[in-house]
Amino acid sequence: MADTDKATGAAAEQEIKRMKQQIDMLDQRLDNIDSMVTAVAERVMSQLVALNITCPHCGRNIEIALVGSQKPKR
Repeated sequence: MADTDKATGAAAEQEIKRMKQQIDMLDQRLDNIDSMVTAVAERVMSQLVALNITCPHCGRNIEIALVGSQKPKR
């Protein structure tokens, strides 16, 4: 009976360790996404960004321009 409890405890401990690793990986991915979004937002605020997209239905090229005005830094 004690051996089964130890085995169950060890399995639960491994599961917790695996979940912690997955949470850490998710946290790193979210940090990377946040960094990319911040970089794009900073670029948009300082200069023109143009996206060229081809419509999958009609094949026409669509240009989307994003323009921002950066507030002066104090």
